Amino acid sequence: MRKSVFFICWTLLSCCWSTQAEIFTSIGQMTDLIYTEKELVQSLREYIKAEEFKLAAVKSWANKLDALTRVSTSDPEGYLAHPVNAYKLMKRLNTEWSELESLVLQNPAEEFISNMSIHRQFFPDEEDQTGAAKALMRLQDTYQLDSEAFSRGKLPGMHSNALLTVDDCFDMGKTAYNDADYYHAVLWMQQSLKQLDAGEEAEVSKADILDYLSYSVYQMGDLPRAIELTRRLVAIEPSHQRAGGNLRYYERLLFKQLNEQNQTYQPPSEEPIQLGTYSRPQDHLPEREAYEALCRGEGLQMTEARRSRLSCRYQDGKGNPRLLLKPMKEEDEWDSPHIVRYLDVLSHEEIEKIKELAKPRLARATVRDPKTGILTTANYRVSKSAWLEGEDDPVVDRVNLRIQDITGLTVDTAELLQVANYGVGGQYEPHYDFSRRPFDTNLQKDEPDAFKRLGTGNRVATFLNYMSDVEAGGATVFPDFGAAIRPRKGTAVFWYNLFKSGEGDYRTRHAACPVLVGSKWVSNKWIHERGQEFRRRCGLTEVD
Repeated sequence: MRKSVFFICWTLLSCCWSTQAEIFTSIGQMTDLIYTEKELVQSLREYIKAEEFKLAAVKSWANKLDALTRVSTSDPEGYLAHPVNAYKLMKRLNTEWSELESLVLQNPAEEFISNMSIHRQFFPDEEDQTGAAKALMRLQDTYQLDSEAFSRGKLPGMHSNALLTVDDCFDMGKTAYNDADYYHAVLWMQQSLKQLDAGEEAEVSKADILDYLSYSVYQMGDLPRAIELTRRLVAIEPSHQRAGGNLRYYERLLFKQLNEQNQTYQPPSEEPIQLGTYSRPQDHLPEREAYEALCRGEGLQMTEARRSRLSCRYQDGKGNPRLLLKPMKEEDEWDSPHIVRYLDVLSHEEIEKIKELAKPRLARATVRDPKTGILTTANYRVSKSAWLEGEDDPVVDRVNLRIQDITGLTVDTAELLQVANYGVGGQYEPHYDFSRRPFDTNLQKDEPDAFKRLGTGNRVATFLNYMSDVEAGGATVFPDFGAAIRPRKGTAVFWYNLFKSGEGDYRTRHAACPVLVGSKWVSNKWIHERGQEFRRRCGLTEVD
């Protein structure tokens, strides 16, 4: 029975296997690309060495024959009068020139090209590059970082030599532009222009940057600045195929607006465009501002009164034999809803084993489409995940049993241990872990009961293991009540998603903040209702 439940969970909840468009979502797998690139550099050096050896041999031949032909052509008959010279001429033309021809025809690049072809199947593609660019923009928004900060490697708490060139910034802006994201297109084209004006060398021309920038500024509704930028473009390239027409259109449009509003023309601000010049367009997420503020460490609702109600203790699982001699260290993270953190849950060796098991299976994490019930990838969940069974390794079985001992809840009906790795800008926007019921007023129309086929009930609780420290970002936040929980390697947090009545606790809507610096590894166990009847009894009211 247990095996069949695991199998159904796997079928319903597992991810599709990795495709090339998903590399950027996992730092764990991207490290392989680092070593791949190192191997290719070594292969390239071997190719250069082979070409140099070949060229040196050809040069040696040329030098030797150049000296020889100077002598032979000075007196051809006298030269050939000597029988050895006649023989050597026949030999050279019959044999040695053929050998030289073979040497010249040798292609040392074949081995390098072959090596490239082998590795190319694992290379990121255009979609990966676009995803990585969007990840930087996501970090830019969440942590309110201007383009200059990224371009110069100035991130909170660190400074590195990871710099973006004029062309890099232009490509970032172009990615946003092609996605009709003119807000970010403006920020990155402006940064590209700024660095170009500062004298930095680039392949892209100023005219190209101004072309994209002026139109993006127009799309943001800033006609005076769009006109000023387009005039700069026309001054640089008078024959530009669009600039003249755009300029006349912008000027007519501005004149019309000023007439309708009975206003006079005001020249555009001389201040450079930067973060805050334009408002970021609203998106699908109602709590976007609160969520991102918590990720930055702002808006926390941890008052002194609330903090005074929190405590720490040793927890033995209500007399569990396996915890009597070594009880767990339990700390309150929040009072209501009650969220606790357990210390020293996983050892370094256990974490490394779990990562080792998960890494070959990592695939782009999926979410369940609320209308179709089908698992699919989504921009609001950017990570890679794998699912591990207890039978995969004794470590997994031991961790599952430990979770059962700590929580007092059976894991027989729980889902498999899910391991996730968040890479560049990896995140999971606000969501519920539990499935909302058909009669729930918060439920979208036609949203199916995601766990009905499992026959194990809803997700009653979440046990989340942090398997790495994160240098910056990556917090677990709860926008409803203003809590932020920072990852600490080896610890775990636990909370109930449902009240004792079985009703969903909507306060537990939570999110994984984008990883700003570092790699975030987590594993979680979603514990279901069935089997908990005598372990967590029903309450007397709906919200007990």
